[in-house]
Amino acid sequence: MTQTTAGGPQHVAIIMDGNGRWATSRGRPRLFGHHAGARRVKEIVTACPDLGVKYLTIFAFSTENWKRTQTEVSGLMTLFRRFIVRETRGLVNEGVRVRFIGDRVQLDKKLVKLMDELEAVTEGNDRVHLTVALNYGGRDEVARATRRLAQDVASGNLEPDDINEETLPKYLDTCVLPDPDLVIRTSGEARISNFLLWQSAYAEYEFIDTLWPDFSRDIFGHIVGKFSGRNRRFGGASV
Repeated sequence: MTQTTAGGPQHVAIIMDGNGRWATSRGRPRLFGHHAGARRVKEIVTACPDLGVKYLTIFAFSTENWKRTQTEVSGLMTLFRRFIVRETRGLVNEGVRVRFIGDRVQLDKKLVKLMDELEAVTEGNDRVHLTVALNYGGRDEVARATRRLAQDVASGNLEPDDINEETLPKYLDTCVLPDPDLVIRTSGEARISNFLLWQSAYAEYEFIDTLWPDFSRDIFGHIVGKFSGRNRRFGGASV
């Protein structure tokens, strides 16, 4: 199938990278950059409706990020809790539905409770669907999905012959979401870092040098605007 997009992407996923370098370049601790990055999230979410972006997925904390210093990890977890408390009312008023993907087992129970409450209170919203990947890794997600699938096979709820590439996505964290059309990574790095491995098989990628705290709605709009001219062949030949 060959497709030239008739408009912008419906679902944009963003690897938000560069907070630490942004702070270091200003002589500030890395957590200063994470706080600046959190403020940028709010701006990008509110820009989505005007750009025609219905779904936004952001990579907030990976399964590998536990390797960082205890100070940084603890600071990030505090930041996540405060962000939820501070922004809940605004997200509700803006019509944003929030979902979290990733493994919640390792997360602080107070944080998980806030996540659950934010998902519940925004459940009826439909203007923008914001998905936050928190303690998320693509390989971990596929492994957890496969484990659940295997349990259904073992219990007789699923036949092995019925497993195909349409079956596994039903067990992924993103089972209720469309696959991303566009994946953006900030900070000049050109890798996907274990993010939405299954879902992004045919996504368009945009790697930019801008550090995440400097990623403005104008930059976002420019990238989204460029998307409409891309020729998406999905494995087919050019016309």
